[in-house]
Amino acid sequence: MRRLSIPSLPDPSLGQDGSFVESVNVGPIRVVEWRGDRVATGIWKAPVAGRVSVQGVNVVGDDQADRTAHGGSDKAAYVYGREDYDWWARQLGHELEPGTFGENLTVQGVSATAAVVGERWRIGTVLLEVSQPRLPCYKLGIRMNDARFPRRFAAAGRPGTYLRIVQPGELAAGDSIEVVHRPDHGLTVGDVAHIYLRDHSQVDRLLHVQELSDDWHRWARDRRSKGA
Repeated sequence: MRRLSIPSLPDPSLGQDGSFVESVNVGPIRVVEWRGDRVATGIWKAPVAGRVSVQGVNVVGDDQADRTAHGGSDKAAYVYGREDYDWWARQLGHELEPGTFGENLTVQGVSATAAVVGERWRIGTVLLEVSQPRLPCYKLGIRMNDARFPRRFAAAGRPGTYLRIVQPGELAAGDSIEVVHRPDHGLTVGDVAHIYLRDHSQVDRLLHVQELSDDWHRWARDRRSKGA
């Protein structure tokens, strides 16, 4: 199977200085018109001021229209990097506002895509755990007004990461990001996306990472049973 050439991304180091939250983004569910249908979506998110509570399976003030695909304990918060936004600005020829990709946290100085699955981040009084990449659905196409954009987003190799809430608390724009734990298995969020989208021959790597969700393990076992 052809390998996807993933752009080089900075590898965050444990306790890296200069990593921080640029903005905290939330949004309610809205109904939009798309190709003759009315679609409920929570992908429109915008920065909010002040300290924000992070608890349960969500960032307070945020919502998702389809919890089977977004949200829940393994996808409680979505993170995307300022450095990735800058890359997209060069590709698209215009700037994008924080929250455009539906992320709850826009961050600087730490690569969400190069983060190791199971890595833990301390932000404010919240402890979060890197869980899995974002696999874009058609609603990203709605947000970008381009039905083909989800495929382009996936091909870029910059999926960002979902986080679990290990310890609830509060965080805000400007808070530093401290990487307090990193598993030694080495499987990154970018690796998971690459294996899923482009290289099923490495599917066994997913089965050895306990920090991946049951859904990912089921997918990996299914792919292996079909000969990857």
